[in-house]
Amino acid sequence: MTSAPALEISGLGKTYAGGLQALRDVSLRIDSGEIFALLGPNGAGKTTLINIVCGIVTGTAGTVTAGGHDIVRESRAARRLIGLVPQELHTDAFESVWATVNFSRELFGLRPDTAVVEKLLRTLSLWEKRKDRIMTLSGGMKRRVMIAKALAHEPKILFLDEPTAGVDVELRRDMWQLVRGLRAQGVTIILTTHYIDEAEEMADRVGVINKGELILVEEKHTLMRKLGRRELTVQLQQSLSILPASLAGVPGLTLQASGAQLRYVFESHDENTDIPDLLQKLAASNIGYKDLHTGQSSLEDIFVDLVHRPVESRQ
Repeated sequence: MTSAPALEISGLGKTYAGGLQALRDVSLRIDSGEIFALLGPNGAGKTTLINIVCGIVTGTAGTVTAGGHDIVRESRAARRLIGLVPQELHTDAFESVWATVNFSRELFGLRPDTAVVEKLLRTLSLWEKRKDRIMTLSGGMKRRVMIAKALAHEPKILFLDEPTAGVDVELRRDMWQLVRGLRAQGVTIILTTHYIDEAEEMADRVGVINKGELILVEEKHTLMRKLGRRELTVQLQQSLSILPASLAGVPGLTLQASGAQLRYVFESHDENTDIPDLLQKLAASNIGYKDLHTGQSSLEDIFVDLVHRPVESRQ
């Protein structure tokens, strides 16, 4: 018997009263202990999806289960499993850090546990600020408090909605160290981020949402292998004014940098490239080169390409 996924979304849709269709038939399964990055441009539906799963917004179609619990029929059990760090800073400005985090834990019916809260505050570098009122904290410290609140009830699923937007480098570093530690404990992490390098470094799988539709879900390395591109840059010894006839027929080859270099682009998964043939043609044409450099698409390159690619060509 297989265990229930951490999160299972089936045919989820959301249409607002004014007719805006924010989500269209979204289906997704996320397993326990996975780090899943949800990417998409502003207004794509990322936050709407998160808010439905967290019980803040009601979907108009489909079902969602968290740890096997339906978020509508078993809302209390499902919500108990979920922690959310939202984009906006919502904290009681007049309460202390300690009281705010403790209260978040008690909201889920858990008894106060000073050991859990102290460990959390120390991990997030908030221990020295535990008696301070929220209103006196810097923006970065307030973000740390939001993270502590989301983790106070020890959730098994954690949503991070743009958690490092506008924060300092130190908090970003602490955040990802914390994420790695939580994953090691079996916590499932779903994050949205504008820093695609973070998704590239942290995520196991990537989902891309655009205009309310989940257009792709793929294991990160497989995605980069299938949809990424590689390129060879050839630094020439002498600049060319135009491509010679012997090179003009090579697909993906262009002359750049005022004729000082050649750029050859090919698919990452294509094992039968024309690189050997290209180098032979350079030698036959007496075109010398002083350096060769190869590179590969980043996850950001793939994301931008997917969002702007016609629907029929995404497969």
